[in-house]
Amino acid sequence: MALANDLRKGMAIKYNGNAAIVLEVTHRTPGNLRAFVQLIVRYIGTGKSADIRFSSTEKIDLVDVQRLTLDFSYVDQESYNFMDPETFETITLPGDLIGDNKDFLVENMQVEVLYVEGRAVSIELPASANLKVTESPEGLKGDSSGNVMKPAVLETGKAIQVPLFIKEGEIIKVDTRTGAYMGRA
Repeated sequence: MALANDLRKGMAIKYNGNAAIVLEVTHRTPGNLRAFVQLIVRYIGTGKSADIRFSSTEKIDLVDVQRLTLDFSYVDQESYNFMDPETFETITLPGDLIGDNKDFLVENMQVEVLYVEGRAVSIELPASANLKVTESPEGLKGDSSGNVMKPAVLETGKAIQVPLFIKEGEIIKVDTRTGAYMGRA
């Protein structure tokens, strides 16, 4: 148990019988009224967000959270296999847990997996990934007024927009949050 005042971003709480991750915490003291803590949480089971308000002295149930750094190994059918670099144990996660992150996963990439109550609930990639361009049409000469982009397909199958000078076989840096081209690696 912890006081609502002690809650911080990234902690996990139990609310209405469901585990939830705290996304935002705001402590408010409106004029002559009592202070309260306003939270934005995401329920782990459903993935939905909610806005919750607690009295600043209210006691909240905390949930055990563990973060593991794992190395991505390979994909087979619908599951993704990771290796724990400390124990060399293979950990298999379902494809629906990975979601759109699959577009940036390459062999030996380190990811952080969030476990709540012993169950993997989300995966967090590094801010950027170095990926190889497998398909990219040639840029047209004279087509260079302004910031002109062309389509390119990466080694993971993800299609993004890149500048005209990028050629097939080059390794580029891609933002894993937005999927945008960041530069050459």
